[in-house]
Amino acid sequence: MSDRLTRSLAGLVMAGLMLFGGHAAQAGPEVRLETSHGPIVVELFDEQAPRTVENFLGYVRDGFYEGTIFHRVIPGFMAQGGGFTADFQRKPTGAAVVNEADNGLANRRGTIAMARTSDPDSATSQFFVNLVDNDFLNRRDASAAGAGYTVFGQVIDGMDTLDRIASIPTGPAGPLRQDVPRETVRIESATLLDPAED
Repeated sequence: MSDRLTRSLAGLVMAGLMLFGGHAAQAGPEVRLETSHGPIVVELFDEQAPRTVENFLGYVRDGFYEGTIFHRVIPGFMAQGGGFTADFQRKPTGAAVVNEADNGLANRRGTIAMARTSDPDSATSQFFVNLVDNDFLNRRDASAAGAGYTVFGQVIDGMDTLDRIASIPTGPAGPLRQDVPRETVRIESATLLDPAED
């Protein structure tokens, strides 16, 4: 069995476990993030979060994430990136995407979700990976406070990379007030993987 097939099967099983209803998700597109601290491969849930996945893939195809950093990392919580360059310049983004946190997926360890402001429909390019189960980020109701954060994928390879990133000491840097890794964690490239590859 190829490594890619093994990763895809593992991702499929984990996706099924994340669904509140217990129904497994069909395998979706995969994106490889090459970071300065190691690779991360994410399977995207295009059936459960179609608008969010298309939004994310648009940034991937445009090369937007190349040179961005993980700018906010909190051990025991999450690692956030996809919005700032290494010199802390915020990259201009496209239109915001509608919140899809009512898709039945939970913010569990290893899931990738959209970062946003207090406005549920404000997510653009920034995303975060849950380092632990963060059930308080799940949708509770239709109010702004209960809208939740949209899970749209799962790390299927590279949680060891994220755990290494989470071990880096953090502090304030540039215009960012806190939780910035003291070592720059750069996304060197983001690539949509070819499903035909072994």
